[in-house]
Amino acid sequence: MSAPAHQADSHWPHEPEKATLDGRNKVIGFWLFLGGEAVLFGTLFATFLALRDQIGDGPAASELFQLPMIAAVTAILLVSSLTSVFAVQALHRNDIKSLITWLIVTVGLGFCFLGFEIYEFVEYVHEGHTFTTSAFSTSFYTLVGFHGAHVAFGVVWISILIGQLFKKGLNLVTAPKVYVSAIYWHFIDVVWVFIFTVVYLMGKVG
Repeated sequence: MSAPAHQADSHWPHEPEKATLDGRNKVIGFWLFLGGEAVLFGTLFATFLALRDQIGDGPAASELFQLPMIAAVTAILLVSSLTSVFAVQALHRNDIKSLITWLIVTVGLGFCFLGFEIYEFVEYVHEGHTFTTSAFSTSFYTLVGFHGAHVAFGVVWISILIGQLFKKGLNLVTAPKVYVSAIYWHFIDVVWVFIFTVVYLMGKVG
């Protein structure tokens, strides 16, 4: 199935996501939503920092984390952030083929990230680090798992948008949807950078 051909339009706005009142409202509303998400993640980070030394009889972070693998996972998510930038650039050029291509790549990288995270959790459980092992483990799984759930939601959301682009094409209705999905993807990438630093790097060095 191929994407519908989109007529070259010399009047295609430079920022199509903000070309209509509805589009501008979507963008503003989404930024407000992300503000609430930032507060929520901030609370989870604060809880983790308060509980990270309460390991009970379970393994410590320095005994669990494998930084090379986590660094590779981080690289995957950072590259996906770059591909979402390319998708927005294609959106602004009214280039639906490139837009869909970069969105598909972004989704693929998101699936890779989720696969690594599931593998990581399974390994930790095998090593005796379960959700209820200690206060540290509970806060760890809550924070990292909550972020993983956001990645999974983003993958599903972008996949649905790809389907809409195939069906409806690129227009001033679909453009804001693509744009806010890219904002969301950047947000979860930034959150992961903080997780990598606060949870994994600080945990490994003690």
